[in-house]
Amino acid sequence: MRPVRRQSISFRLTLLFASASTLVLLLLGVLIANLVERHFEELDMEILNGKLQLARHALEKVRSTADLEAMPRQLEDSLVGHPGLAVVVVAPDGQTLFATTGAEFPGTLLDRGVEPASRHPVHWKNRDQQPLRGISGLARTSIEGAPPAVVAVATGISHHEHFMSDFRTTLWSFMVLAALSIGLLGWIAVRRGLAPLQTIKREAEAITAQRLNARLPVDSVPVELIALARTLNDMLARLEESFRRLSDFSSYLAHELRTPVSNLLTQTQVMLSRTRTAEQYQEVLASNAEELERLSRMISDMLFLAKAENQLIIPHREAVDLRAEVNGLFEFYEAFAEEKNVSLSCSGSAVVSGDRLMLRRAINNLLSNAMRHTPTGGGMAVRLEQTGENWVRLSVENTGETIAAEHLPRLFEPFYRADSSRQRFSDGAGLGLAITRSILRAHGGSIDARSSHGVTVFRLNIPA
Repeated sequence: MRPVRRQSISFRLTLLFASASTLVLLLLGVLIANLVERHFEELDMEILNGKLQLARHALEKVRSTADLEAMPRQLEDSLVGHPGLAVVVVAPDGQTLFATTGAEFPGTLLDRGVEPASRHPVHWKNRDQQPLRGISGLARTSIEGAPPAVVAVATGISHHEHFMSDFRTTLWSFMVLAALSIGLLGWIAVRRGLAPLQTIKREAEAITAQRLNARLPVDSVPVELIALARTLNDMLARLEESFRRLSDFSSYLAHELRTPVSNLLTQTQVMLSRTRTAEQYQEVLASNAEELERLSRMISDMLFLAKAENQLIIPHREAVDLRAEVNGLFEFYEAFAEEKNVSLSCSGSAVVSGDRLMLRRAINNLLSNAMRHTPTGGGMAVRLEQTGENWVRLSVENTGETIAAEHLPRLFEPFYRADSSRQRFSDGAGLGLAITRSILRAHGGSIDARSSHGVTVFRLNIPA
């Protein structure tokens, strides 16, 4: 596979800038050249029209053959001081009445005697390859009944062409130098304009797994790059949060696994240190079985969370009576509530479409969490209510210690506990609330928590 040829932004912007500038200069040069050429043509036309009018005026004074014979001298006198001008007067029968020395006119100019206002000048070269520009027109005499003669006037334009040739050479040379200069200046401007990208690159290179709290400077970048810098900062914030959660998860997981594994290893080593009775072996095996069951539940919960994270949990939809599920779970917790003198209450009713076992597990996790953290003599309350046309809210409220606001968003992370001092004195593994959130997300719902003035409320928002 051929490698993809990449071009830098600096090269492409410089090429675009130089091409656009060269095109503008080229058009400007063509415009200037045409304007200068037209100016020379207008100057020549002014002279040619003047001499044509002079010849007409001379012919108008011709009233007889004698006047016609004297006309060439008058025309010669009028051309004194105008080198390069050529005049020819041709009679209707084709006879040349007057012609300056060396005058050469094309037949097309002499054949069509039309008014100069209705025609453009004609360009040609004589036998010496000298460029000429000329016009022709009709000139009437005062001889009664005489047809008009054709008067042609021309002037040499070699000096004009030499000037235009030098002008074009100078102009195009300037255009080339200007294009190269503009390209160089454009490259410098682009490099300076893209310098903030190099700054962002250096700042990004300095960010490592240990410096994910660093952010790109937004105030020091151009307006066009602010959105990019903010997007990168948002990405870094998400990465920092993901790394923190991964680090916390690894730490909590190691902590949760260390205790049961250590218990199993210690008990097994003690039992193997000397011969024991059958009853002692049975007692240790029963204790080991409890630890293994706890590990098995933890692994199952982690597998559930992994599936939920990859959207592999698909609820089996059916009508679920949430009030009936809560009452059934209350029967299970009734003994614990009596032991701790905790009151249980449920108000409202609601039916949703969802997976009954999953929703029961989610509610059970909240009730278990509330029971563990409700002090003796406290209370637990479940409320069911319609919050919209297609939404149901199930709230689990319990009395107890207020959870600090900074802990509330993280309560649903695996193994996270707001009070680390109670981490090993709790029966749970720290996955209940994370599993509950995964179940709600699988159903298209959400969960949130509030805690103030000794009352904590977890709210499940479930689509009906």
